[in-house]
Amino acid sequence: MTTTLARPVARQILTFAVVGVVNTLTYYLLYLLFLTRLPYLAAHVLAFAISMVGSFFLNARFTYRIRPTWRKFLLFPLTNATNFVITTVGVYVIVDVLHAGSRFAPLLASAAAIPVTFVVSRMIMLPKVDAA
Repeated sequence: MTTTLARPVARQILTFAVVGVVNTLTYYLLYLLFLTRLPYLAAHVLAFAISMVGSFFLNARFTYRIRPTWRKFLLFPLTNATNFVITTVGVYVIVDVLHAGSRFAPLLASAAAIPVTFVVSRMIMLPKVDAA
């Protein structure tokens, strides 16, 4: 029984990682685009918000294989709340505290948030199943 449950979770983790790479690249390209006209934190927030919408649809379709609904769409930002806090604090620390520059700061900061985002995302996107 454990093996049966482990396969879907392993597939979800792998797919979540692939979607995460696509989403991170999209975010980063948007960040660099917005960085040409906006301060780095504004560029980060705007790119993050736009890429989160794409992440919802990619994860619904490919990771969890569910039909997107308005309810899940409206709850999905909760899955990224921790991600947002971790990456925003990380970007600030890397740029303003460590003085390491703003170009690669979001990529470094986002790595720490990935495991937490998967767990919360899975709880929001998948229906609750009784253990009995």
